[in-house]
Amino acid sequence: QVQLVESGGELVQAGGSLTLSCAANGGTGNRYTMAWFRRALGKEREFVTAVTWSGGARYYADSVKGRFTISRDNNQNTISLQMNSLKPEDTAVYYCAARESLLGLSRIPHEYPYWGQGTQVTVSS
Repeated sequence: QVQLVESGGELVQAGGSLTLSCAANGGTGNRYTMAWFRRALGKEREFVTAVTWSGGARYYADSVKGRFTISRDNNQNTISLQMNSLKPEDTAVYYCAARESLLGLSRIPHEYPYWGQGTQVTVSS
């Protein structure tokens, strides 16, 4: 079983940039598809982006396409989310999630069994 720990969330001005990180511990020998989701206050958890184990395929939500970039370092067991041109509507708790690599990419939260505790991103206008 893999444990996920996010970091990097903070207050940033609109138009600014921020990088979130997620460290994966445990689950040695397993391969995982990794994703970022977010939940804004009073809203449902929504998909942001996902990447396959190899890094060869990525999904992005339309709302972040062209602004956010997901990357992974399998040697360090980390994934990152580079967020540029941030908008106030990007304000949310951002969660890292994982699922077995053989299951492929998914945009659906309940298809990811492993979750981090979340990190708060606040974008001021």
